[in-house]
Amino acid sequence: MVADTLPQVWRRHAGSRSPLLICDSERLSYADADARSTALATQLIALGAGRGTHVGVLHPNGADFVVAVLAAARIGAVVVPFPTFATTPELRDQLLHSDVRIMLAAESFRSHDYRQRLAEVLIDAAVDADPIYSVAVPQLRHVVFGYAPPAVDALLPALEADVESSDPLVIIYTSGSSGAPKGVVHTHGGLIGHQRYLNEVCGITSDDIHFSNSPFFWIGGFAFALLGTVLAGSTLLCSNASDPGETLDLLEAEKPTLANGFASGVTGLIHHPSLSARDLSSVRRGNLYPLMAPDVRPVDPGLRHGMLGMTETGGPVLLSDDVTDQPEHRRGSFGRPAPGIECRVDDGQLLIRGRHVMQGYHRRSREDCFDADGWFRTGDQVRTDADGFYYFLGRRDAMIKTAGANVSPAEVERAIAKVTGGVVAHVIGIPDPDRGQIVAAVLVGGDTDTGALRELLRAELSAYKIPRRFIALQPGQVPLLSSGKVDLRGLAKVFDA
Repeated sequence: MVADTLPQVWRRHAGSRSPLLICDSERLSYADADARSTALATQLIALGAGRGTHVGVLHPNGADFVVAVLAAARIGAVVVPFPTFATTPELRDQLLHSDVRIMLAAESFRSHDYRQRLAEVLIDAAVDADPIYSVAVPQLRHVVFGYAPPAVDALLPALEADVESSDPLVIIYTSGSSGAPKGVVHTHGGLIGHQRYLNEVCGITSDDIHFSNSPFFWIGGFAFALLGTVLAGSTLLCSNASDPGETLDLLEAEKPTLANGFASGVTGLIHHPSLSARDLSSVRRGNLYPLMAPDVRPVDPGLRHGMLGMTETGGPVLLSDDVTDQPEHRRGSFGRPAPGIECRVDDGQLLIRGRHVMQGYHRRSREDCFDADGWFRTGDQVRTDADGFYYFLGRRDAMIKTAGANVSPAEVERAIAKVTGGVVAHVIGIPDPDRGQIVAAVLVGGDTDTGALRELLRAELSAYKIPRRFIALQPGQVPLLSSGKVDLRGLAKVFDA
């Protein structure tokens, strides 16, 4: 029988002493993860959680995140990951929208004090109250910072057996073009089925050690890295080290066989002075080309097939199993649609449907997500060639893509207006060799201290959303289209002047 729920998949590997996760000095075997997630699942059951309960997870990449996901999924609860860099307003907004009833959280991570931020969200209740009753986030009942002693609830096997492939597994949040939160709902069967195919294409087996720099709270880290590892029974390698040299030490010591994630996220590694002396010959596959063995590293990455996907599609849906250099006329190809995914192009826009696409957006009707024929409009502009290969041309909306993360210009513009008392800003993405794009803002009128503005924005926005460049223009200097709307391309040229 094909395992199409996470509890079914987990049972195949739960007793193994092989490492599931290595994260810096932290090691977690499959057997250890089983024992710890059993204890946490028992604690969740005692708090009233079960099939369909929304359980938030606010942990950095590491064992605690993995254990939290397994514990929630094993009882049929819906996992809701939270970004580790979320500010107090961002935490409040996602808690409100996601209907999280139980939050599993770290006390802190790096400079982020989650206990303090959650206390600021719960303006009328204590974080440690049991249960919590707060007008600010009326659905939330419990915040769990630690795990209970090992125990087994007699209900756990029955709850695991009751999970079905059509049940929601996770709600992953991604920015919308309007700045409104979009919680992407993926089912067990949809996400696991798609990831099983991706594992086959990438040739991932139980012998692999997979290095990923993708955050587990986004689709790449959650599905392609974490879920893909559990499916294969392999080992996932990650690092939270702030010193690139320490991460390179980890790679040399653990010898990963493939490396995937955000290419912009390894800039510190490839510019580290010790890189040329490092032995990374074990890395034979993946998309982090600078970390691959020299004999398999492409001379011209533009001649290798890329992968195109998004949170709504559960990861890459345009890809190829051909990892050789392509002819020049196929430069920039993103391959063909994955099995279980239908694609078509309408007025240059990529439309997708299929059994592995998201179930929908949390709190939104199906009509808000798909057209009458079930097609999801991605907003990606593409073209195809005579052989059926797809090529990405750009975004239809103004979404900014920086270091693998989506930034909504509208959200940043509202934050600037809030902290400045109404200064009008036009936010755009401008090209950057390391991050793809960086966030830039044109401030209209007045004389704004941009250094002070950045400090004020730290309380409202995650660091990656705060503009890295500012330019001030008078109202008459803002380029306009004939329609009277702001000319975004014209604004981008202002930064080139």
